[in-house]
This record gives sequence, structure tokens and C-alpha cells, in this order.
Amino acid sequence: MNVSAPRIGFDRFIHLDWATAALKVRAGVAPREDLEALLDAAGLGAAARTKTRTVLNRLWLEPRAELVDFADRGAAIFKVQADVPVAALHWGVAVATYPFFGKVAELIGRLSALQGDCTSAEIHRRMSETYGEREGTYRMTNMVIQSQAGWGAVERVEKGKRVIRLASTIVENDELTTWLIEAALRYANKPLAITSLQSQPVLFPFNLTQPLAYLVSNSEHLAVRSEGPGNRLVVLREAVR
Repeated sequence: MNVSAPRIGFDRFIHLDWATAALKVRAGVAPREDLEALLDAAGLGAAARTKTRTVLNRLWLEPRAELVDFADRGAAIFKVQADVPVAALHWGVAVATYPFFGKVAELIGRLSALQGDCTSAEIHRRMSETYGEREGTYRMTNMVIQSQAGWGAVERVEKGKRVIRLASTIVENDELTTWLIEAALRYANKPLAITSLQSQPVLFPFNLTQPLAYLVSNSEHLAVRSEGPGNRLVVLREAVR
């Protein structure tokens, strides 16, 4: 059976300010012209601007049908909570929207778990195992790492040869916490053990400090399923309706 390699999708460097401008448009607190002005100032060529706008559309402006409500809830958190870490919202929607972005995040989270850093070569090797040995895989993996660095999750050192995990952002907001867990579930596309939520590699830039089992049990969008003694799994509530 021939199985085609998964689509990459996230194929541009996305500046934090661009993503935030798109989020503000989604939240209804800024006009789209503000985003266009930022892209103008960046001096992007016509092709690069079109591709950048495509990624921003997928993230916030025109999400896929099954992610519209998820994106809207992320925008609502931003609109209501003035001190919410905006990078966490971009990370969550990127993980849920782009499996490629999520896979890079997961790999960095796993590879840097013990010593706080990993080599770019190892990330590229692992990505090639999933997405194929091709120039696009290599180049777009770099785009994702660069974006994650721009969002404050990692730092690239030794001319990009090593990736260092930066200090985790503390997440104390209940709604943002469950929303990020939902993002991890959408990326994984399978139930996750409650005991694993605190250490999900794909969410490595964030320290979820709230009582996760309690929040999940009381979430309108998540559900808990028991499979044997002591084995409780988190699922999307929409998946059990």
C-alpha cells in the first residue's frame, strides 16, 4: 500500500507580531489593515506575502471548518484576559491546525527534555523519517523552528546547529489551560492519559500549573473516559457525542 507523506502546510516563518495582528482581527479588536501594514513593512515579495497570508489565514483568519469554534474560543480568551501569554494562543492553534508544526514541537520537547537542548540535525532526521527525505522537509522544518524561536519557545545557537529550550511560560488561566490541552488532543488525534497532560512534549514551552484532572473533568469541551483501574483518558467531548 502506498501512503503519501503528510502535507507540510506550515511553510513560512511567521513573526509573532504578524500572528498577533491576525489574532486581533479574529477577536474583533483590530482591522485587517493593521496586519496588512505589518506585512507591508516587512518588505515581503509577492509570492512570500501570499504564502505568509495563507498560513495566517489557516491559523486565525480563515481556519478549517472543524477548527472555527476552537479558534474563536482562543480569540475570546485573548479578548477577555489582558495578561494572557499570546504566544500560547498561537502555539495552540498552530499545533491543532498543522501536524507538521506539532511534530517539530513534539520532537523538540522530547529531545530537549533531559538536558534542555538538542541538535538541529536530530530534529531534521526525525522529521525526514515521517515526511520524507526532501528539500521541502528540511527547509520547512527550519521555518517552524525559526517561528518557534520568534515566539519565545527556543533559541537557536551555534549558527542554528543547536536548539535550546527556553524557560517555560507559566499558564495559570483555567480556560487557556484546557484550551491548550484540547490543542494537544487535536494534534495527537487520540485520547491522552490524564497523568501525561503535565508533560506533553508538544506543549513543552508551557508550565500548566492548575489542577489538570479537575479542569478536564469540568470542561465543556473535554471528557474523561476510564479504561480500567487507574487509567483515565482525556478525549474531545465532540468525539463522544
